[in-house]
Amino acid sequence: MIKLDTSGNRAKYSYLALGSNLGNKLVNLERAKFELQNSSIKIIKSSSNFESVSWPDKSNPSYINIVIKVKTVLSPLKLLKLCNSIELKLGRKRSKKNEPRLCDIDIIDYDQKIIRNDHLILPHPRMSKRNFVLIPLYEIDKSWKHPKSKVNITNLINSLRIKDLRSIKQI
Repeated sequence: MIKLDTSGNRAKYSYLALGSNLGNKLVNLERAKFELQNSSIKIIKSSSNFESVSWPDKSNPSYINIVIKVKTVLSPLKLLKLCNSIELKLGRKRSKKNEPRLCDIDIIDYDQKIIRNDHLILPHPRMSKRNFVLIPLYEIDKSWKHPKSKVNITNLINSLRIKDLRSIKQI
């Protein structure tokens, strides 16, 4: 049986990228997953933890990143609002772009949809260049294809620079 919400929407699969480079990074990621699950988000799969250098300023603390596959009846915009509220609840401050943070949650893919509006761009516009998204995503779904380009995850990873592939490690 497929679960429906009150408006008749079918549950959708989405991929979220979570990262932290401040405080107890592993605890921050676990708290984010806990908050998602407490908000009627079902986590289907979670990648291992991966450590990567901070971008764009490598002098900032390194990140720990994961990708999770979730099932939700929330619309893409409501999912974004939920992710933002969880980031704030866990102590994220938004003063400068790309600054260190306790918690970052990005929607990478929502049901293979292509969305572009003032609030949300899906699939995530920079995901194809980010080792800390592609490597964990590959771990949980080796058959995933980019919704827009239709390029499979293996080819996206193979298009990364060797330096980027070497700068991430599973922990």
